Amino acid sequence: MQNHTHNVLLYYLYTPIEDPAAFAAEHLAACKELELKGRILVSEEGINGTCSGTIEQTEAYMEMMKNDERFSEIVFKIDEADGHAFKKMHVRAKKEIVHLGLEEDINPNELTGTYLEPTEFYKRMQDQDTIVLDARNDYEYDLGHFRGAIRPEIENFRDLPEWVRDNKEMFEGKKILTYCTGGIRCEKFSGWLKREGFEDVAQLHGGIATYGKDPEVKGQLWDGQMYVFDERIAVPVNQVEHTVVGKDHFTGEPCERYVNCANPECNKKILSSEENEHKYMRSCSDECREHPRNRYAFEHGLTGSEVQARLDALKETSEV
Repeated sequence: MQNHTHNVLLYYLYTPIEDPAAFAAEHLAACKELELKGRILVSEEGINGTCSGTIEQTEAYMEMMKNDERFSEIVFKIDEADGHAFKKMHVRAKKEIVHLGLEEDINPNELTGTYLEPTEFYKRMQDQDTIVLDARNDYEYDLGHFRGAIRPEIENFRDLPEWVRDNKEMFEGKKILTYCTGGIRCEKFSGWLKREGFEDVAQLHGGIATYGKDPEVKGQLWDGQMYVFDERIAVPVNQVEHTVVGKDHFTGEPCERYVNCANPECNKKILSSEENEHKYMRSCSDECREHPRNRYAFEHGLTGSEVQARLDALKETSEV
C-alpha cells in the first residue's frame, strides 16, 4: 500500500505477567496516551494484542514494548492501512490469553509443536502423508484457507480438542501441520496434540499473517482471504493468484462479504452480497427474520406489516 498513514499491529507472547489486572489498567492508559485503538488481552501467561494507529504511534508503541524486558522478544506482524481498524481501545485481564477449554492447561514454553517457517510449511503441505489442520473457527475457514486443509466443525477454539478426539482416526499415522491467524492458537493447540500422543506435529510459525508476507512463498496454496477480528474483516494472503472460496449463505454464489445475522440472539456470521443482505433482511433463517427485535427491521424503520410483506414475498419465491 503506497503512502499509507496507519499500521495495524498483531502480536502475542507467552511470558509471565504478575498482577494482570494492574498491568491492564496501566497498559490501557499508555495506549490511550498514544491514541491507539484495538483489543489487548493480558493474563498471567502472557499478552495477546492487535491495535492500530498512525505510523508514528505504532512505532512508539513497539519501541515501548521492546524496552520492557518481559516483551523484548515480541514479534510484531505489521499491516499497512489508511486508517484505524478499531473504534475503541480495550485492554482486559483474563484467565488465559487464548482459551482452549482444557482442565489441565498447556504452557507453550514447555510443550508445543515444531515451528515451521513459511518456505518449509509450503513444502510440507504438499507431502502425501501430511494432514493440514486449520485451528481456527469454521467461519474463518469459510472465507479462506490453505488448499486441502481440514475444516473442523467448530464455532469456538475451545471446542477443537473434543472435535479432534471425535475424529481421531483421521489423523492416525499422519504427520500433522496446523495453522492459525498469527500463531498464538497453534502454540497451545499443537502442544495439546503432542500431549494427546500425536508424535509428528508442526505449526506455521507466525501464522497466516506471516506466510502471506513471505517474499519466497508469496502466500501460495492459500485460497480466499484471511478473516481478521477488526473492521477490515478480510485481508488478502496469496500474492500470486486470488481464488474466491466463500459462498453466499443464501445463493451459494462466490462471496467474501461477511455480515452478522440481524437477530440479536443469533448474531451468526454469514457471507452475503449487499443485494441478498437486503432481500433476506440480513437474517440467516426465517426464524431470525421473524424475530421481534430483528436489527435490520429496526435500522430500516420497517413496520410489522412491511416485515410480513417481505416474509410472504420470500416464501412465494422459495415455492416457485
